[in-house]
Amino acid sequence: MKAWTKYGFEFLSIFVAVVLAFALKNWNDNRRDRIAESKILTEIYKGLEKDILDIDQNISGHSQGIAASRYFTRYLNGEPVDFDSLGRMYVVLTRDFVCIQNNSGYENLKSRGLELIRGDSLRNAIISLYEYDFNTLRKVEEEYDELQFFDNYFPIINELLIPHIAFDAKNNPVRLQQEISLTETEQRQLRSLLGRMVFNRVFISDYYEEVKVKVEALQDQIASYLE
Repeated sequence: MKAWTKYGFEFLSIFVAVVLAFALKNWNDNRRDRIAESKILTEIYKGLEKDILDIDQNISGHSQGIAASRYFTRYLNGEPVDFDSLGRMYVVLTRDFVCIQNNSGYENLKSRGLELIRGDSLRNAIISLYEYDFNTLRKVEEEYDELQFFDNYFPIINELLIPHIAFDAKNNPVRLQQEISLTETEQRQLRSLLGRMVFNRVFISDYYEEVKVKVEALQDQIASYLE
């Protein structure tokens, strides 16, 4: 009887030790995952701060392109324009942009496993932003044919405007002819191109604004989650 009691005690001791070892391992694993989760979310948050700066810069760039289109539209209408702005307006008129996304934090998360983020709502918001919104924004900005301004608009606009622009010794545009010698068809063509550029730049700028709202909302979610 004493032997069974001895063996029973030893078995119970071993069992408790194994259970405690598993519990400690699970605690350590969970603690490690929570630290990794916090670091990755912080990295994503900081990346989103840079994304907002990039979004604002591209919105500003498209706003300058819109202003340039309206500048040359006023010229076609015979309205006075500021010649001091001609060089800048001519450069930004058909300028294209690239959509830069700081996704290193998200790539780290994917390498560790998306389930590292415990909150379902937060995890889904992160996936939606990076896999859908950012990808769509990049494709629209860089691949959508209507938004490739230099390739699609510059050759024609340049051909129509060059005869009316005077350049200085450094080849900078400095003056427009006061009177337009374009034919009625050429004027209609140029007005159409300028109008299409305004429409398309407004379109992409609006989409940038929509994505920016989602970026800021995700930042708020991350900040609340980490508190």
